[in-house]
Amino acid sequence: MKKIVKQVSAIDVAQKELVVTLGRMYDDWTPELYANKCFPNNEKGFIALVAWVRKLVDCTVSVMYVMEATGVYHESFAYFLNNSGLNVSIVLPNKISNYIRTLELKTITDKTASEAIAQFGLERKLDQWYPPKDVFKKVKQLSRERDQLVQERTMVKNQLHAEQSEAKPYKKSIARIKKRIELLNKQEKEIIAEITEIIKEDEEVRLTIILLCTLPGVGLLTAAIVLSETNGFDLIRNKKQLTSYAGLDVKEKQSGTSVKGKPKISKKGNRYLRKALHLPALTAIRIDERFKAIFVRLVSKHGIKMKAAVAVQRKLLEMMYTLYKTNKPYDKNYFKNNEEIQIIEAA
Repeated sequence: MKKIVKQVSAIDVAQKELVVTLGRMYDDWTPELYANKCFPNNEKGFIALVAWVRKLVDCTVSVMYVMEATGVYHESFAYFLNNSGLNVSIVLPNKISNYIRTLELKTITDKTASEAIAQFGLERKLDQWYPPKDVFKKVKQLSRERDQLVQERTMVKNQLHAEQSEAKPYKKSIARIKKRIELLNKQEKEIIAEITEIIKEDEEVRLTIILLCTLPGVGLLTAAIVLSETNGFDLIRNKKQLTSYAGLDVKEKQSGTSVKGKPKISKKGNRYLRKALHLPALTAIRIDERFKAIFVRLVSKHGIKMKAAVAVQRKLLEMMYTLYKTNKPYDKNYFKNNEEIQIIEAA
């Protein structure tokens, strides 16, 4: 008789419902998907889902609840499972989407998506998910609120420009618009002050941010956004995975001699990370010889400045991860010093 060696409960998360597929792996490495059901995405649905799973699985083998990180809709269920002492694994969306492309799926629905997640969970070694530090959760909420404020302020400033360009501007309308801009500026300052205070409360995070800020162009806000959007690089295993998560990985379509598309970034990732790195990359190009050299080399190669700037964004993000892993500050003379050491050793 075949023995079960692995069990997963795979959940495709939507705003209002959870679509679940149960899967198991036998000792001859044969996978089986054997049950599907939908539950509401609320506390009653969580309780019913866990009770349903317990009825259908082998209680002698642990069950891993697997889901992808879909915005914020998966968070409540993930916290519920963790607080209930159950095993949870949250997978980066790009991992699941890349895996689905390897399957022969002609139609993708919530059910087939949950089945794909179940197959992924059975075939791969999964990392246990633990709730992020409270500091990262708070900073993420505040930084995204600030992002919305900045977008709103840009819209209001455009409105002010339009009003002032009228043939006969209405002074009271202009005054009200200016007050709205002042309010948005004030709220942005409040948010940045709150982020600063929250960071000061956690010494480990504070020191990590100081370390990341040794990179040219990277300030407190940029470092805080990168850490909060990656949960302190908790789900990241290498630089390639990080750039893919940010949507800064290069996508290229080429087949034989007849099909050759232009390489471009996928943008299938965390847009908050990409946005946070835009201005720091431009600053790094301006003030640091290393990043300037990367920019100039790429512009001379294809002549597209924005494309070269995106490459610097990717490099900056990768170096932030490297500094975090090595716990060493950025050394702008690293390559120069190494070359001098090699010359001395050769002599």
